[in-house]
Amino acid sequence: MSVELALQGARVRYGPLEALHGVGLAVPGGGVTVLLGRNGAGRTSVLHAVAGLVPLSGGRVLWRGRDVTGWSVHRRVRAGLALVPAERGVFGSLTVAEHLRLGGPARSRATALFPELTALLDRRAGTLSGGQQQLVAIGRALAADPALLLLDEPERGLAPAVAARLHAHLLAGAAAGRTVVLTARALPRTLATASVVHVLHRGEVVFSGEPAELAGSWTTAR
Repeated sequence: MSVELALQGARVRYGPLEALHGVGLAVPGGGVTVLLGRNGAGRTSVLHAVAGLVPLSGGRVLWRGRDVTGWSVHRRVRAGLALVPAERGVFGSLTVAEHLRLGGPARSRATALFPELTALLDRRAGTLSGGQQQLVAIGRALAADPALLLLDEPERGLAPAVAARLHAHLLAGAAAGRTVVLTARALPRTLATASVVHVLHRGEVVFSGEPAELAGSWTTAR
């Protein structure tokens, strides 16, 4: 697989605290890459650095061989990037249908993947449960048909069966050419065929390799 995305010596600071300490990692194109780690490990900071939500204090982000470190969030989105944050991924005053229309022309894929949304199309997102809001946020991102999809703990609030359905969809999309990067605290069995796993600990990458090479503490029975 060719490298779609790479961080080289990436450093991120929040005031006096450094969250990423010169992180270097590669993401293959047309695959699912999983960033593992406990809270505070730096997983979210990696996604935000890739999406342009936080500036790098050192290092760079390469996407398709181009240095995009200085690109704005909007420019990255226009180039085909979509991010689903772990929290606050919806606009409370908008309906589910309005969210999917904002996503883009592929909105029918969202309801095909998550038929649970069909009965909620006229509901405002702010009235939904946390799990339902997560489906809306993921569905909106998928509706944009992004080339690079970033998801921060997408299983949060989802039933195991729905999470497994999402994982199968992400793997199928990657096989069709989409590049997916997602975070998790442990690797679900339904993502055992992911392309690459990077484990972060205290802002550094401590393991990079295939899922089969992971120690047992980083896997889960889901």
